[in-house]
Amino acid sequence: MPQSLEPQSTPAEAAGQSPLALPAEIAAKLKHDGAGLVAAIIQQFDTKEVLMLGWMDDEALSRTLSTGRVTFYSRSRQEYWRKGDTSGHFQFVKSVALDCDGDALLVTVDQVGAACHTGTTTCFDGRELAAVVGHRDA
Repeated sequence: MPQSLEPQSTPAEAAGQSPLALPAEIAAKLKHDGAGLVAAIIQQFDTKEVLMLGWMDDEALSRTLSTGRVTFYSRSRQEYWRKGDTSGHFQFVKSVALDCDGDALLVTVDQVGAACHTGTTTCFDGRELAAVVGHRDA
């Protein structure tokens, strides 16, 4: 199937919103998925506990970098959302790092309240899967 040469719209543009400009040196390092998104792993800054996984496009990342609060792009609602605006469970940005492949972000935060929409501290609490535990050779 031939690829279209037409420029693809970002989620912001598709929603009829004007995207915030992400600095070109950052945008050039990102590798987006087919929907224009990058995975964002959210980690508590002091305990290093992994809290959740969200998705960001360039505008969500720009908002996160420039406001001190984490903004995600909701794949199901097709809109931006800022953690805590409705729940009161805020995420205050401490640092943002890009992984070596450019396809994931690590955002360290100061989490206020539960990170998960279900009310648990993390989105992984109580959701362990049975797995064989490996050990390194002595």
